[in-house]
Amino acid sequence: MNSNFFAMISRMKFIERWSLMRNSRPENLSEHSLEVSMLAHVLALISNERLGNKLNAEKAALIGIYHDATEIITGDMPTPIKYFNENIQGAFKEVEKAAAENLYLMLPDYLKESYKDIFYPAKEDEYLWKLVKAADKLSALIKCIEEEKAGNSEFVLAKNSILSLIKEMNLNEVDIFMEEFLPAYSKSLDELN
Repeated sequence: MNSNFFAMISRMKFIERWSLMRNSRPENLSEHSLEVSMLAHVLALISNERLGNKLNAEKAALIGIYHDATEIITGDMPTPIKYFNENIQGAFKEVEKAAAENLYLMLPDYLKESYKDIFYPAKEDEYLWKLVKAADKLSALIKCIEEEKAGNSEFVLAKNSILSLIKEMNLNEVDIFMEEFLPAYSKSLDELN
């Protein structure tokens, strides 16, 4: 049986993010997903090592890799449009569900069980998904910091909005990451070395 799944997933590199914003450097969905994966992984590790939890950090990373895969089908919907009102938000959630189902059904039967929790969140992974959502917001914040560093004021309002959303999440893991790791994103390469 031939499967289109990985050929579709490979198209993540063609989905540009922040389409309504003037970018000093474009970002595609593949880059974003890698960063979210790394951030979700470290948030789960922070949760385990600093907060005494027993989360599966590798699964958090895997969920992070695929967290926006539906955008291959839907495109990256700009936040002001996606959250314009409850009707649009609800309709978009339905479109995302249909896109996830479409991708999942591209898998051969013998792989479906292994990918099920990635496309259909399991109750026991609820906290991992919260951390992935937080990692997604952190990735957006990092993009804003990088744009600001490049002299692009286009992302100032987005940065403030994202910071508010992150604070509303009220996750200790995120607070620890922001205290220990986030300041380095404002440094130059020479300062990092």
